[in-house]
Amino acid sequence: MKADFYETLGVHKGADEKELKAAFRKLAMQCHPDRHPDDHTAEQRFKAINEAYDTLKDPQKRAAYDRFGHAAFENGGMGGAQGFGAGGFADIFEDIFGDMMGGRQRRSSGGRERGADLRYNMEITLEEAYAGKTAQIRVPASIACTDCSGSGAKPGTQPVTCTMCGGHGKVRASQGFFSIERTCPTCHGRGQMIQDPCPKCSGQGRIVEERSLSVNIPAGIEDGTRIRLSNEGEAGLRGGPSGDLYIFLSVKPHEFFQRDGSDLYCKVPISMITAALGGAFEVATLDGTQTRVKVPEGTQNGRQFRLKGKGMPVLRQATIGDLYIQTEVETPQNLNKRQRELLEEFEKLSSKDNSPQSSGFFSRMKDFFETFAER
Repeated sequence: MKADFYETLGVHKGADEKELKAAFRKLAMQCHPDRHPDDHTAEQRFKAINEAYDTLKDPQKRAAYDRFGHAAFENGGMGGAQGFGAGGFADIFEDIFGDMMGGRQRRSSGGRERGADLRYNMEITLEEAYAGKTAQIRVPASIACTDCSGSGAKPGTQPVTCTMCGGHGKVRASQGFFSIERTCPTCHGRGQMIQDPCPKCSGQGRIVEERSLSVNIPAGIEDGTRIRLSNEGEAGLRGGPSGDLYIFLSVKPHEFFQRDGSDLYCKVPISMITAALGGAFEVATLDGTQTRVKVPEGTQNGRQFRLKGKGMPVLRQATIGDLYIQTEVETPQNLNKRQRELLEEFEKLSSKDNSPQSSGFFSRMKDFFETFAER
């Protein structure tokens, strides 16, 4: 049985648009297949999350889902951004809700149908997210047939009005006191019939062809962002409007930097000697420069140094985040005899003032056990 869309996103039924978007972005980042290369179920979970969000973010689809559940999208219902299908449940649903639910918005009186929305997954580097870029992508999609100009009729001919519905796309049937309107079974709601189909597109009014598109990636874009390209989706049937193309962006994990909003974090290992005596090191930043970081004497493991304005730009703003450098004090390994002797000598010369944290800890621990033993 298909999981409930609200449960898939982890939201309640009354969740607003902001809550839905926040839940989707969080799950999309957690469950992206690229982050789970060894998990064969990751792609299915990612698809389920996208399907749930695509349905609930649309007020029309959400209203349909809340009333009829998954049955609202079966048998050619609203699934796949194709609009309502002809016959069966879709007809009944359209009769109930009419224009309010978009059932009649998908087709015009001339039989034109809006094309489906398309999705394109794009992966970029953190450097590209920092600077922005213009990317060229190739998208296989349906485009309007050039021979028939999208009408679906053979060049030199025109679609004819459906004789069953008189071009309305609907037929009426009386049942007692009620008059029920349903989709015309002959023209399937288009209101027109094609007697001589275009040989190039077989009467569909569109053909499949790969297109090259230019996509502008603005500086500061975040992982999981969607970019919408209007009218760049699948071509509509018989001259209908095209759908939209949605670019889903994912940012590759970086070798050195971890991102949190507009801030960056970088862990830098330093020697025990540098931490004890002080020193300095240089780090490369995403703006193409190197910044010198001074390490004060007695630096402890995990200490952070803030480099202001060296983080990520904020999308469509002049603000830039910060870079936080976190030190990781490295314990010496593979000591030779002389190095060991020097460290042992240093240990003999050390006092509590040299290691106040460890000395204080073990002193308190000793007091604790002595108090515990007296009980």
